[in-house]
Amino acid sequence: MKIDREALLVQSALIGDTDSLSELLNDVKDSIFNLSLRMLGNVFDAEDATQEILLKVVTSLATFQQQSRFSTWVYRIGVNLLINDQKKRSFREQLTFDLMQKDLEQPVPESDMAFTDFEEEELAEELKLSCTNIMLQCLSPQDRCVFILGTMFKMNSKLAIDLLQMTPDSFRQKLSRTRKRMGKFLSIYCGHSGGKCDCRRRVPFAIKQHRLNPSSLEYSSLRELNLTEIYHQKTIWSL
Repeated sequence: MKIDREALLVQSALIGDTDSLSELLNDVKDSIFNLSLRMLGNVFDAEDATQEILLKVVTSLATFQQQSRFSTWVYRIGVNLLINDQKKRSFREQLTFDLMQKDLEQPVPESDMAFTDFEEEELAEELKLSCTNIMLQCLSPQDRCVFILGTMFKMNSKLAIDLLQMTPDSFRQKLSRTRKRMGKFLSIYCGHSGGKCDCRRRVPFAIKQHRLNPSSLEYSSLRELNLTEIYHQKTIWSL
């Protein structure tokens, strides 16, 4: 069973087996990156946050009491760091649905840019993913995390409540309210949900606005996180 394998790996890692620790980190790093990407809105910040979270896991491993699954413990570290990181960013301009609405309602001029069907599909997909993550930034950090865990990750509500340190009623109310806000906005503005915006038609406009770079697609060029970097940073911190 997976829990038995995980428990054995944790026990080995706690006594210094770096191979076991590496395997544990490999099991969770993609989920942590996905959470970071949706919480922070761009690949660069998400990669940095993932490194920070995994480094925190490595340096705090001795405190893991094994009263929950390792992955749950890692998620708890990740959620806390990401929400606190967003609070530190509160001085920056806050994205809102009103700002996104104004942007999406701007008329899109005709363009003479030409793409093959494959290029157009790839660019439209990149724009859709970017827009989704930007839209999430319109929510408060806690509401965003509630929505990501409850809707996008489809996490068990009991686990999500534990990670967020919320009451069941509060979690349900926040999740319901946030789903309605997101659903209403998407139904009006997102073509994938019946709204007015069309990713393919908007691609040339996004390129001219420097929001989309055809030669450097963030989501198509995601690199695999190098765990050696985590261990290297741990060594530096321990000197």
